[in-house]
Amino acid sequence: MTETFTTPHTFRRFRRYLGDFKLAFLVSGIGMVGYALLDALVIAQLKPLIDDSLGGGDYEFLRLAAWFIVPIFILRGLFNFMGTYTLGWIGNKVVMNLRQQLFRHYLYLPVSFHDKNAPGNLISKVIFDTEQVANAAGKAMATMVREGAFVVGLLAAMFYYSWQLSLVFLLIGPVVALIVSVVSKRFRSVSRSIQQAMGNLTSNVEQVIKGHKVVLMFGGQDKEINKFTRRNNYNRQQIMKLLVAQILSVSSIQIIASVALAAVLYIASVPQMVEHLTPGIFTQVVVNMIMLLKPLKQLTTINSDFQRGMAACSSVFEVIDQNVEQDNGQHALVRAKGNIEFNHVTFCYPGKEHDALKDISFSVKQGQSLALVGRSGSGKSTISSLLTRFYQPQKGEVLLDGINIEDLKLKDLRKQFALVSQQVTLFSDSIANNIAYGADNVSPEQIQAAAKTAHVMEFVDNMPEGLDTQVGENGLMLSGGQRQRIAIARAILTDAPILILDEATSALDTESERLIQDALEKLQLNRTSIVIAHRLSTIEKADQILVIEQGEIIEEGNHQQLIDNDGPYASLHKMQFVEGHQI
Repeated sequence: MTETFTTPHTFRRFRRYLGDFKLAFLVSGIGMVGYALLDALVIAQLKPLIDDSLGGGDYEFLRLAAWFIVPIFILRGLFNFMGTYTLGWIGNKVVMNLRQQLFRHYLYLPVSFHDKNAPGNLISKVIFDTEQVANAAGKAMATMVREGAFVVGLLAAMFYYSWQLSLVFLLIGPVVALIVSVVSKRFRSVSRSIQQAMGNLTSNVEQVIKGHKVVLMFGGQDKEINKFTRRNNYNRQQIMKLLVAQILSVSSIQIIASVALAAVLYIASVPQMVEHLTPGIFTQVVVNMIMLLKPLKQLTTINSDFQRGMAACSSVFEVIDQNVEQDNGQHALVRAKGNIEFNHVTFCYPGKEHDALKDISFSVKQGQSLALVGRSGSGKSTISSLLTRFYQPQKGEVLLDGINIEDLKLKDLRKQFALVSQQVTLFSDSIANNIAYGADNVSPEQIQAAAKTAHVMEFVDNMPEGLDTQVGENGLMLSGGQRQRIAIARAILTDAPILILDEATSALDTESERLIQDALEKLQLNRTSIVIAHRLSTIEKADQILVIEQGEIIEEGNHQQLIDNDGPYASLHKMQFVEGHQI
């Protein structure tokens, strides 16, 4: 953790989130302070109760106490409600706002950030870390204000009745402050470890749930259980470290307070002091000192919650401080014609040593189809990622209708593309809403027409709720082919001038592929198409085919030209076809 995220800096930044709740803080402050001072006021009546009433025979004080005790406790309850409820409301509002900001920031961070961070860790920040902030904003602050005011009230009463005996307590103040300072650093350090451990646990659970079938098929249960056990135990160890630090700090402060109490008892026995002490004053001071032990314990204990909250704030602020996806484009674009050009483009993924693309140049004219062929990892999908500006090339430029795509407004640029990838992403919603995702002002008839063109209706008609059927988490209720058809229907409804098909028919059986291929051919009419394909039978009609190997174009032309060249493409074609039958 860098110095930027020390607790004072973090707390100052955290206070900005509290700035909108000044009136609520005033109400809660009145409630907390009123609650604490009423308690201190009641305890401060020990001296007159003992000396004047019980010792002096003035029983009027007891009668007044009988009348006032119930109203005082009613008022005490009102103060407690004012303080506790209001601070709880503030804490939850702050956490809601922080979660909202963090979630929104996730959506605008570049792809490279999400490549480097496990989803489980990011989820943990939204759920677990912000919950620690709630404790700091609500529970911790409530305890600090209430118990702090109670301590001040008790000390004031002690000094009022016997400043000589009360001076002893001031001597232990610096020692208590030193212990709190040392322990706070320990709390922050261990809290960061707990947050990291929780992120790892969340990531572990997420991976196992998503890959449940793989775990079952390969008998990985024991391996995953052992991995989770290690991480779970590490998390437990960090929590125990925090608990040990908490217990030791509380015990140390109480021991120091007991030393002060012992000193008071000894000083009270000195003849010079005895002459000035009444039973009421002595009892008042001793009881006040004993009563101080509880708020001191709570203040020390709540310090761990506060430090955990500040460590969580630091964790959240680190993400919020990440630069969002850069959009320096000034050129607006309503609908592109579809002319694409790569000029000497070189690209290397962040943190990688070797270039994914090396001096790539090609062009696709409006309405033409370009097919990209090559082994896995050759750079085919990287080309589509550069087109949509998920990444930016280190050298060269990518042009759309003669304009460098970096000069286009990012939102306008991505509206020009409809993407159907091998990894279909569906949301836990209805089929209709998944088809219409991202489309503006579409009618049910348009959704149904797109579904019909993509042959979605062929399986939807057999479902009781039709297009309103829920697909489950990432479409788990559907087959791979059904998910792919929904993705294609989404692309049809988008009606973008450029179509990117990244292994779009890879999850389909032969019958579905035939139907979808027909739908895709209709979709590609009057559109520029970039087709990344494994099955060469799907790209034989492409206007241009690029064969890519290790980030370089090693062959280009149409299907017949490449077959006639008898080069890498022809070899790949022969591998996929034996005696006229596709393998």
